[in-house]
Amino acid sequence: MEQLEITKVELFKVPPRWLFVKITTKGGLFGWGEPVVEGKADSVAACVKELEQYLIGRTANNIEDIWQVLYRGGFYRGGTILMSAISGIDQALWDIKGKHLGVPVFELLGGAVRQRMKMYCWIGGDDPKVVIEQAREKMNQGYRAVKMNATGPMRWVSSIKDIKKVADNMRLLREEFGYELDVGLDFHGRVHKPMVKRLIDELAPYDPMFIEEPVLSENNDALKHIYSYTSIPIATGERMLSRWDFKDVLQQGVVDIIQPDLSHAGGISEVKRIASMAEAYDVALAPHCPLGPISLASALHIDFSCANATIQESSLGIHYNKGFDLLDYVKNPEIFDVKDGFMDLFTQPGLGVEIDEDILKEGQKIGHNWANPIWRNDDGTFAEW
Repeated sequence: MEQLEITKVELFKVPPRWLFVKITTKGGLFGWGEPVVEGKADSVAACVKELEQYLIGRTANNIEDIWQVLYRGGFYRGGTILMSAISGIDQALWDIKGKHLGVPVFELLGGAVRQRMKMYCWIGGDDPKVVIEQAREKMNQGYRAVKMNATGPMRWVSSIKDIKKVADNMRLLREEFGYELDVGLDFHGRVHKPMVKRLIDELAPYDPMFIEEPVLSENNDALKHIYSYTSIPIATGERMLSRWDFKDVLQQGVVDIIQPDLSHAGGISEVKRIASMAEAYDVALAPHCPLGPISLASALHIDFSCANATIQESSLGIHYNKGFDLLDYVKNPEIFDVKDGFMDLFTQPGLGVEIDEDILKEGQKIGHNWANPIWRNDDGTFAEW
């Protein structure tokens, strides 16, 4: 095991808004991870550097013990920055272990339960003029499911005019594509509790695949009122960071689909545990992934090995990806090909993503300072983005 001793931890902050980590062992084996919070890349990078003292000299094979030390060893636990740092490190360690043993990561998680994974991607939704065009483009790329924003900025209590506008995009998609296209609607935490039921009333006739984040995760206590109000599946979890965050919503029975993010919720190790918890409550899994290729590959290994995984988000072509897109740093982009709405089981050892370090280093020279926009209502009050 001496050859698996961790000797180096390197960080690469690259456009459009990503942070990669490369962990190298004494024997020259290395793994890739994606430890980042959108808009807080430098904060997560600093956290990874602080955690480096718990990595150098350790055997990369000891993934679970390293995870426990990183999570529990600092006395204060959890939080978006720490959990995202742990997530990327964890991904890289699984990549190393898979390469060392010569098998894909999903084989180490119990093996494949499926041969391909249903995919969806993002089409915007803020402008009815382009929603049909974007949806058709994604269908031509092989997708049979998409997701879009349900609303723009919303007041605590919005006007009836604003509420009526919300259903227009969904209506247009149903009229154009019928039920050949599955459409998820992301409320994005923009909607406050007083408006959720009214929005559901407007959207229900068009049969969305799911409603995502109907309220912010800090308001999950409101889900019990929403869940009993509609038969549309309720999805949430992208801002929930560990099994302890998911515990309450699962016990309360107020969610149908959980969406942990492989770069925020503790990496492959923790999301596998979260998925198993959800399965015990008959809840589906659909990992959140608006980030880069390593995060997506990590999510797919979870999907390939979890019976309750139902659909996987891809960030290919998402509007954040300006200048660089999902495949630009990848030597083997064919692993992410979508055929008839599905992505095939990976076959290469580790995570299966071959990162082009030459292009990565060019991207590092550019860097990024990405931050989400700050929205205001027409009266000047802050609006959730």
